[in-house]
Amino acid sequence: MQNIKTEHLVEKARQKDPDAFTELMQLHLKDMYRTALAILRNDEDAADAIQDTILACWEKLGSLKKTQYFKTWMTRILINHCYKIRKAAGATGTLEEYEEPAAYDQYNLELKEALASLDEKYRIVLTLFYGEGYRIDEIARILRIPKSTVQTRLSRGRKKLARDYYGIQKGEAIL
Repeated sequence: MQNIKTEHLVEKARQKDPDAFTELMQLHLKDMYRTALAILRNDEDAADAIQDTILACWEKLGSLKKTQYFKTWMTRILINHCYKIRKAAGATGTLEEYEEPAAYDQYNLELKEALASLDEKYRIVLTLFYGEGYRIDEIARILRIPKSTVQTRLSRGRKKLARDYYGIQKGEAIL
């Protein structure tokens, strides 16, 4: 149902309907935030990346070939902006430089810390798969890597997260 709504909004936005475009961006704002935060680990930088992405999407919406791939297309633009911001910042920050989670996120602090401790290649794939609900082939297209690499990173990321968060050691069953 949401895909049909997205496609309808994309078509209206292509005709330069600002209300449709605004609704389209609001529909995907939480997903964009989760992805940007997984890469940048900083609220201000994530907000900048999202703002740049929204502007780029408005300007380049005509270049989108198939409306059903809007979210994939938008996410790729977002990831590119995140990497530009990180590169401009030098990407040499320490964990102490990153913001503490907001008060409403305190209940997930341990999980977020465990996720943040993962290598970026695992963190992004896990966020796209579990946080945003992308399928493996969509993640492969967004990240421009083979599907088998996505599957491997998902598997290894889950195992590392299980060890870090749940204390599960090698050989123990992961539920």
